[in-house]
Amino acid sequence: MPQPPDHSISGSGTNRSALLSELRARIARMDRSGGGGAAAGEGIPLCEALDAALPGGGLSRAAVHEVLAAEPGAAAGFCALVLARAGGTVLWIAAEPDAWPPGLARFGLSPADLVLVQAPRPVDGLWAMEEGLRCPGVAGALLVLRDLDLTAARRLQLAAEAGGAVGLLLRPDVEETGATAALTRWRVGALAGTGGAGSHGLGDPRWQLDLLRCRGGRPESWRVVWRGEAKRLELDGAEAEQTTRPVRVAATIARFR
Repeated sequence: MPQPPDHSISGSGTNRSALLSELRARIARMDRSGGGGAAAGEGIPLCEALDAALPGGGLSRAAVHEVLAAEPGAAAGFCALVLARAGGTVLWIAAEPDAWPPGLARFGLSPADLVLVQAPRPVDGLWAMEEGLRCPGVAGALLVLRDLDLTAARRLQLAAEAGGAVGLLLRPDVEETGATAALTRWRVGALAGTGGAGSHGLGDPRWQLDLLRCRGGRPESWRVVWRGEAKRLELDGAEAEQTTRPVRVAATIARFR
C-alpha cells in the first residue's frame, strides 16, 4: 500500500527562521503540484441548513473559528471537513500532531494537501499559526491548544484577515473557556453511528453540532450525519424535516457570549 507523502515539520531543535523557510518551501512545492484555494470572499460550505444560519452563507474565510471538542474524534472529523473544503494547502499544528492522514481523508482532506507542524511549546504553536494564516499559499490552518488569551486570539484573527485563510482553534470542551475573538464558536460531540456499510462497519459518523457563538448570527444546534461515500454533510433523520432549533439551555448561551 503506497504511503502518503511526508509533509510533517518538526519545530524541535529548529530556529524559527529556518522553520518558516522550510514551511514556505513546502507550501510552494504543493502549490506548484496543483494546490490552490477557492476565492477568499466565498464562505466554506458545510450543508444547506448550517449555511443558512451563518451570516456569510457558509463558514467565513479570512477569519478564526473555535471548535470545542466534546468528543475529540468527532471534533477532528468536523475540522478535517472544513479544512478539506478550504480548497488548498492546510496546516495542522499541535505539540504532538496525532492527526492520522488516512483517517482525515475519510472527511475529504487529502494527505497531499496536509502539512503537520510539531510545535512543542504553546508560544511556538501560536507563532506557527499566525505565520501560516498570513501566508497567501495557505488555505487554512488548525491549532490544537488548551488555553488562549484574548490578545493572542485577536492577533490570529488579524493574521487571518491579512492572508485570507480560515483558522480553526481546536480546544477541549471545559467548564470555563473564556472570552473569544473568534468569529464563531462551536461544540462538537459524537452520536451513535448509523451502522450499515460505513468504514470498518461503524457506519456514517453522526455529530451533535452546537453553534455557541456567531458574530452577526445566533446560537443554534443540529444533529448531522457525514455521508462518507458522497462526501456530504446533511441533517440527521427527523431533524432534516425541521428548521434549525435554538440551543435549549439559556445559561449555555449566556456563558459563551
